[in-house]
Amino acid sequence: MSVDKILDQFKATGVQTCFHDRHINPQIYAGLNGSNWSLKDYEARGGYQALRKILGKDGAAPNEAGVVGMTQDQVIATVKESALRGRGGAGFPTGLKWSFMPRQFPGQKYLVCNSDEGEPGTCKDRDILEFNPHIVIEGMAIAAYAMGISVGYNYIHGEIFSAYDRFEAALEEARAAGLLGNNIMGSNFSFQLHAAHGFGAYICGEETALLESLEGKKGQPRFKPPFPASFGLYGKPTTINNTETFAAVPWIIRNGGQAYLECGKPNNGGTKIYSVSGDVERPGNYEIPMGTPFAKLLELAGGVKGGKALKAVIPGGSSSPVLPASIMMECTMDYDSIAKAGSMLGSGAVIVMDETRCMVKALQRLSYFYMHESCGQCTPCREGTGWLSRMVDRIVDGKGRPTDLDLLDNVSENIMGRTICALGDAAAMPVRAMIKHYRHEFAHLIEHKSSMVHAAVES
Repeated sequence: MSVDKILDQFKATGVQTCFHDRHINPQIYAGLNGSNWSLKDYEARGGYQALRKILGKDGAAPNEAGVVGMTQDQVIATVKESALRGRGGAGFPTGLKWSFMPRQFPGQKYLVCNSDEGEPGTCKDRDILEFNPHIVIEGMAIAAYAMGISVGYNYIHGEIFSAYDRFEAALEEARAAGLLGNNIMGSNFSFQLHAAHGFGAYICGEETALLESLEGKKGQPRFKPPFPASFGLYGKPTTINNTETFAAVPWIIRNGGQAYLECGKPNNGGTKIYSVSGDVERPGNYEIPMGTPFAKLLELAGGVKGGKALKAVIPGGSSSPVLPASIMMECTMDYDSIAKAGSMLGSGAVIVMDETRCMVKALQRLSYFYMHESCGQCTPCREGTGWLSRMVDRIVDGKGRPTDLDLLDNVSENIMGRTICALGDAAAMPVRAMIKHYRHEFAHLIEHKSSMVHAAVES
């Protein structure tokens, strides 16, 4: 469900936005009401205090060495201490990634925000850009300072318009206030930030395909190595982080890395925004501390719609393996717990399915998506996703063969690890997980030509 549809639902019931009473200890969503996105409103919530702090413009007394502000090393060390992990899907430690940037490199370096949010079920980043854009700008400015970068871009998904316009408006406000541009706040730190609108291709969420698109080329992934930290945008050192990752940075700098870590759990610091969709009473975005039990998140979303029984959950976006209810209800919402259960936290898109859902039809939709979005550069992905989609279609149409399940597993195995980027794995993992946990549903449909879920629905 899109953010626009979610907001329409809340407005129809008299609730102004999806930020009202929806979160536990919010940091990114704190104080938002859906209309207070402007620079004036953001500063009233403590906005840009973190940037002032690192630049020594917050009125604080000099330290023992007579220095005001924070050094680049201090900023990176604080982010490392926070245990902030990338919120785009991979969960890589943010402070460690920043330390890879060759700060002494004499030429141009770039900072890129990946707002190319195209993972089915995910709608958090556009939410942040539309309702709290300055928190992303401040986070990027802090990151640029820490890594000695003077130019940045926010690459926004091509099918997102309101969030793009809002971010552009926020950029204008920040520039006019001297919070972006040359000699920010009278310091010797300069940072130019621009918005770039993509064209809607899912593959451009992959960081090197995004860079290709940003350069005006066809959005296809690059071979790695070299990695963006050494050869990124226009061949220069580049650091890429997700929208939500940057949005977490100002709170960390204001309150300290340890305070952020304590908001979550070891190795999983802070809060995380989860996009909950599917068979729940209140779909939407929820910001909760890392390590919160899934049962609590489900409760916040109003529980399973209509009081039906929970059947399965895709915990981290369409590319993460499905987990049965019995496993998911024992999980906490953090990278390590979900990985231990056999899936991935990914982007935090939680797709809930009740007892009426046919898992074969669910896989049919997922397989079609990845076939449609494959860029075609790698043969295993280009051909394999087509095979997967056609075989699942055949099963749904009542033309499946008993050997199809082993063939699906075999094709999936021969895609994984054999492509330039992770899209091939993203297409294969849902197939293998569905067959692992719900093989009986596939076998029943093949044998009886109809779903074993009598109340199976099309939507």
